[in-house]
Amino acid sequence: MPPSIVRLFVSLPKQRPEAQVIGRQLLRSGTSVVANFREASRARTTSEFVSKLEVSIQEADEADLWLELLRDDCGIQDRKVADLLAETNELIAIFITMVKRSKLTTESGK
Repeated sequence: MPPSIVRLFVSLPKQRPEAQVIGRQLLRSGTSVVANFREASRARTTSEFVSKLEVSIQEADEADLWLELLRDDCGIQDRKVADLLAETNELIAIFITMVKRSKLTTESGK
C-alpha cells in the first residue's frame, strides 16, 4: 500500500490545492497503516498486537475516506485510486478478521 500511496500522491495535480491537501492526508494515513501493522507484527503480547491492528484499521478507514474524496469530490478518476480503494477495503477486512481471531484465541485460553 505505501509505495502505491506515495506514487499516487506524487501524481496528483500540483495546481489543484484541494487535491494536494487531501493527498497529504492520504499519505499520512496510508503510511500509518503499514507502520502500525509493522509494530503489531513485533508485539510482545496479544493485547498489544490487537491494539496496533485496531489502529491500522482506523488508519486504513481514514485512507479510504481520503481516496473517496479524491475520486468523488476532486474528480481524480485515476485507476490507481480505484485499485487503492479495493486494496484498502481488503486490508480492513483482513485486519478485522485477525483482531477477531486474536480476541477469540485469548478468550478461549482463559
